[in-house]
Amino acid sequence: MRFFPLIIVAGLLFGLATTSVWAQRIHCQPCGHSFGKVDVGTSSSYSIQLTNTGSSVLRIASKSLQGSAFTLGSFPVPVKVQPGASVALPVTFTPTGKGYTDGVVTLTSNAPNSPLSIHLAGTGIYAGNVELQVSPATLSFGNVTVGSSATLQPTLTASNGAVTISGDESTSSEFAILGLSLPVTIQAGNSLQFTVQFTPNASGKATGKIGFSSNALNSPTVEQLTGTGVAQAAHNVYLSWEAGGGSPVGYNVYRGTAQAGPFSEINTALDSTTNYTDYTVAAGTTYYYVTTEVNAQGEESAYSNEVQAVIPAQ
Repeated sequence: MRFFPLIIVAGLLFGLATTSVWAQRIHCQPCGHSFGKVDVGTSSSYSIQLTNTGSSVLRIASKSLQGSAFTLGSFPVPVKVQPGASVALPVTFTPTGKGYTDGVVTLTSNAPNSPLSIHLAGTGIYAGNVELQVSPATLSFGNVTVGSSATLQPTLTASNGAVTISGDESTSSEFAILGLSLPVTIQAGNSLQFTVQFTPNASGKATGKIGFSSNALNSPTVEQLTGTGVAQAAHNVYLSWEAGGGSPVGYNVYRGTAQAGPFSEINTALDSTTNYTDYTVAAGTTYYYVTTEVNAQGEESAYSNEVQAVIPAQ
């Protein structure tokens, strides 16, 4: 084993010491940012300066962002930053709801303090007394036949400021919002019409709600919906005639599906009146009717004149 002697001069001990010196270092100014209070539905942007405080080229290799209310502007990576130079990292805060939220930007580089975390924060608020009104407050469609649709046009109005509508929703599949392309901004004092369609899928009363999400103080703005589905009406044929001169005590009604017959009696008992309703017709069929009169002796007259009834297909 070889020994290296220490050199003692004037009672002092001399040795060798080494220190690690990094030639590049990333510095942020500031290393966090609070956007403060920002109206829901609007945005606020800020640029954070990133500086290479070392003597060699800084290479920022990757970026990541946590926090759905925050977005990064144009900042392509990898990026090289010369000694003493700076680059801007643009960040935008777009609150989608009321309340505080935060986020973190993470940058990786060849600097010793990598990864670098930049903290973000902001609070979403509803602007002043801005409100979105919908009229009428309750939309009533009345009776609508099952299988068909009816439409009405309510109105949205912005008051005390501009309102940006970012979303809409219906609680029932029987009610649909039509003709509203979102997002849309309604200026203060202005109104916007849209269409609601009611398509009942069953007989009976139907209720629902539609709501609109916006930057208004009263978001979501809700409108009540009502309507009644009614079954398709069954077809029938109503017949009436004048009494003959043979002192009848009743009448028989005959029906056929061809002109001039043959005919079949459709009343189950002698009809004492001069009118009759046929409830047994089928959609899309053409019928021909005649009547006869019967006297007290049971004698039946000849057929009356013939009438035609065309039943609609639906």
